[in-house]
Amino acid sequence: MLKYIDGYNTQLKAQVRKLIEEEKLGDYLLSRYPDTHAYTTDKALYGFVQEMKNGALKNAAPLSKVLYDTKIRDINKALGTHTFVSRVQGGKLKAKHEIRISNLFKKTPEAFLRMIVAHELAHLREKEHNKAFYKLCVHMEPEYHQLEFDTRLYLIYREHFGELY
Repeated sequence: MLKYIDGYNTQLKAQVRKLIEEEKLGDYLLSRYPDTHAYTTDKALYGFVQEMKNGALKNAAPLSKVLYDTKIRDINKALGTHTFVSRVQGGKLKAKHEIRISNLFKKTPEAFLRMIVAHELAHLREKEHNKAFYKLCVHMEPEYHQLEFDTRLYLIYREHFGELY
């Protein structure tokens, strides 16, 4: 029932359960995040991601592709992906970085998208989910942890009640 917040404490899960039972989870989310973002095309998403990257990770490797991916279906495992591919072309080693965001985030609040993008951009510097990784996430998005939790609540809402935005 609450698989997206399994790792959280019992008291918090009880509060979420109560919001679901009283059908107030959607009200909570809408009160905090009433509007959706305008980055609904891959081109607009690329611009949004580049702006975040240039603001926080100026010297990071360039991105070759950023897009919404309809194939990311198991949102329990990933909301987005960062892919790093190295290829030898001629006598040179070429690296490509791609960020793919689950298509279901096309119509969500910008804050949720910022959290996912910060997470995927952090992988440009830190491959593992370690302390340095999360410090970088918070550097890019100061409300990272709250937004991650609220995004999880949104996924719970979708699972129980369907679309919200």
